[in-house]
Amino acid sequence: MTGPEAIPAPVTTLPWKDPARTQRLLDALAVRILVLDGAMGTMLQRYQLDEAGYRGERFAGGFDARHVHGPGCAHGHGARDLKGNNDLLVLTRPDLVRQVHRAYLEAGADLIETNTFNATSISQADYGLEHLVHELNVEAARIARLECDAMTDTTPGKPRFVVGVLGPTNRTASISPDVNDPGARNVDFDQLVAAYTEAAIGLLEGGADTIMVETIFDVLNAKAAIFALDRLFAARGWRVPVMISGTITDLSGRTLSGQTAEAFWNSVRHAEPLSIGLNCALGGRELRAYVDVLAEVADCCVSAHPNAGLPNAFGEYDETPEETAAIIRGYAESGLVNLVGGCCGTTPPHIAAIARAVADLPPRRLPDAHAEAA
Repeated sequence: MTGPEAIPAPVTTLPWKDPARTQRLLDALAVRILVLDGAMGTMLQRYQLDEAGYRGERFAGGFDARHVHGPGCAHGHGARDLKGNNDLLVLTRPDLVRQVHRAYLEAGADLIETNTFNATSISQADYGLEHLVHELNVEAARIARLECDAMTDTTPGKPRFVVGVLGPTNRTASISPDVNDPGARNVDFDQLVAAYTEAAIGLLEGGADTIMVETIFDVLNAKAAIFALDRLFAARGWRVPVMISGTITDLSGRTLSGQTAEAFWNSVRHAEPLSIGLNCALGGRELRAYVDVLAEVADCCVSAHPNAGLPNAFGEYDETPEETAAIIRGYAESGLVNLVGGCCGTTPPHIAAIARAVADLPPRRLPDAHAEAA
């Protein structure tokens, strides 16, 4: 596809891992607004799993029978509760994860995000399950791949794609965890690079079409993820498209580490991402101004997958699918977005309503590189 409406591939000397699939994604982005899925955690919470439900048969005995415990093993396997470790469900209850993916696909999602938001060694350390990180990412991508391929088989003219998720981890490289020691850090850049590399290898082995560095509250963490991906791609001799999505944490209009939306873009644009966007923390109404900024400055696709409004006093989300969809349609009518979806509080009905709302609207037109050069 050529001309100003075509979606350009990032400038790189490395070929795509799967040129045909990547081109199908680029072609789809050129002609319509693509739809991301919605919240995984929101859906998994509905199953009301207890500790045994999270452990499944594999961890029922209080430890991972596949892990070899050697002298000095300090992981503490089985000594900690696993309830709430949603990423672990790709191993213990893959049927539930597949059901959620399928529901979003049936609702109209074009891209399915892997259930790997906390599938890094840094985040899994809370559960003593660092040794499972590679397996978690492989299985999560494989499960999403199976569901996407099954749906694509039913509608070959509308391919579905797997987005391998690299979450922000539960640590920040820019901010001290100790108010009495501003220089203190509980993670460094090299540790983040190692954690992201391990997770990304698993996602790619499992069949992810793209990698999304998402819910970025600290851009230094994101830079570590980008560096890890660049180094991994160079080692492999190929690459996949990279998507980047930050989080404006409150109405100050800044990330947790203090960057504005425009500064966020300028900090990561060297990655030549397929898309730049925002997700989480805010609802669509509150997020609109910052998506506006990205649409003004970015020379790649723009994405937005906000929460279903702001949480109520009980931490729940009251915004209806119709309300969310109307807000997202406003984004599209203003020519701001190429990809839309939902984050916390959104469900398959939200995604179905969003898909209907943007179906008749064109995607944001990317700046003409030739015109800019002139």
